[in-house]
Amino acid sequence: MRSDKIRVGFERVPHRSLLRALGFTDEQMKRPLVGIVNSESEINPGHMNLDKVAAAVRDGVLMGGGTPVVFQTVSICDGLAMGHEGMRYSLPSREIIADSVEVMAQAHALDALVLVTNCDKITPGMLMAAARINIPSIVVSGGPMLAGRVKGQPVDISDIFEAIGLYKSGRITEEELAEWEHGTCPTCGSCAGMFTANTMNCLAEALGMALPGNGTIPAVYSERLSLAKEAGMKIMELFEREIKPRDILTMKAFENAVTVDMSIGGSTNTILHLPAIAHEAGLELSLHTFHAISQKTPQLCKLSPSGDHFIEDLYSAGGIQALMKVLADAKLISPEALTVVGRTYGEVWKEIGITVKRNDVIRSVTAPYRPDGGIAVLYGNIAPEGAVVKKSAVDEAMLQHRGPARVYHCEEDAIQALMKNRVKKGDIVLILNEGPKGGPGMREMLAATSLVAGMGLDRDVALVTDGRFSGATRGASIGHVSPEAAENGPIGLLRDGDSIQIDLLNGTLNAELSDEEFKRRQDEAGPPKMREVSGYLRRYRQMVSSAATGAILKG
Repeated sequence: MRSDKIRVGFERVPHRSLLRALGFTDEQMKRPLVGIVNSESEINPGHMNLDKVAAAVRDGVLMGGGTPVVFQTVSICDGLAMGHEGMRYSLPSREIIADSVEVMAQAHALDALVLVTNCDKITPGMLMAAARINIPSIVVSGGPMLAGRVKGQPVDISDIFEAIGLYKSGRITEEELAEWEHGTCPTCGSCAGMFTANTMNCLAEALGMALPGNGTIPAVYSERLSLAKEAGMKIMELFEREIKPRDILTMKAFENAVTVDMSIGGSTNTILHLPAIAHEAGLELSLHTFHAISQKTPQLCKLSPSGDHFIEDLYSAGGIQALMKVLADAKLISPEALTVVGRTYGEVWKEIGITVKRNDVIRSVTAPYRPDGGIAVLYGNIAPEGAVVKKSAVDEAMLQHRGPARVYHCEEDAIQALMKNRVKKGDIVLILNEGPKGGPGMREMLAATSLVAGMGLDRDVALVTDGRFSGATRGASIGHVSPEAAENGPIGLLRDGDSIQIDLLNGTLNAELSDEEFKRRQDEAGPPKMREVSGYLRRYRQMVSSAATGAILKG
């Protein structure tokens, strides 16, 4: 056992003495030491229940014959960080989470890990750590929030952000806006639609790093605690069999996960997170892989924000495992990939008898919502290294669009222009200097996209940025434009009035400018100007790579 380094031999008497100070018995010091990484927080609704989830994991580890030890990591609530400077810290926190798990696991010679997580950057950060450390590991999420209800209709966080636009345009009253405030988020858990948090928790299943049900069992269901106990017991089996994350996180597993991502219409943020996890596993997952898989994968689910279903509906339909069975039967994913169950997907499905229980939520491959995937990768003279859009959430009228650029150098300026009605139908709003380096931190801009939708402009106005958009975004919102403005990307050379062509059907994003005009502007522009930052953000800016490669840290 790795933990023998701190427990065995006369020279480890000081170490054992410290363990006894924790109340350890001789028996506890003979068992595998299992770290339970808990991202519980009292300011994050997706994490407020993780004390109970971690306690259930602890019970499972004890039942399995291990010695559990709990430690914490940070967890930012993206909803609370949205629309102000705090969002600059969200994506960078992914690296802090991965580093903190590595530091604790390595410093204390832990034998295995159970990663208790939930929201947007926490789940990918923990998966990155698992791949990096490569000791037996299982992911357990806290589960999704139930949908709220306003005027008798189910709603989620994307709807209330759009309600601001409804109020601004006079379509609802202040009293009705208050009704949205009180009715939208009724329980703990990660927000109820297929946003980044729930997408990543579902993809943890698809990668094989979480038990069946991880992505969809609601946070308030007792079944969530049963799952956590099973994970605690299962980690001991993985330890005994020496099954490690890199045995599971193969290229085939990532291809399976991307296929599931496209089929569920997941968040565009997965195109940052999956490559970063693959990088830690010693693999390269490129934008071209996402594009190729999207081209051949039908979209079988249409959940909020692109549809009327919620994660609780996907749960009642059979969950991610039922969806994967449909994809496997169509030869779109491999059922032979290993999972933390200790068996392949195919073996698991046969054992538990997976079937689709609601055909309105999980469609067949012969009657999909659309014949291709929910996320599109675009290329062109604005985005030579690529850009991404949640194609499944774009109105048909905006799949091909041509219009004049309205250029803003931060999210706040774009929001002010929208609030003052300076953006007209047909315009393409360009938000620059919001990328990994330029932000720094690549803020999500749900406030801007929701304002466009709430004001009824999502059929007429597109947004394009070197930053990123929330998984709760809908509309023609194109992000991750690479290279970003701060790295001399051509997007930074665009000016008010430049004509831009968006073609989601053919995967292109171009400005109607000649190569010579781009070169002339580049020669005139000089080095890019970036806003002043200090502390962690300054260090992050110095080390972060392009969004096209997952915004991983170099060096």
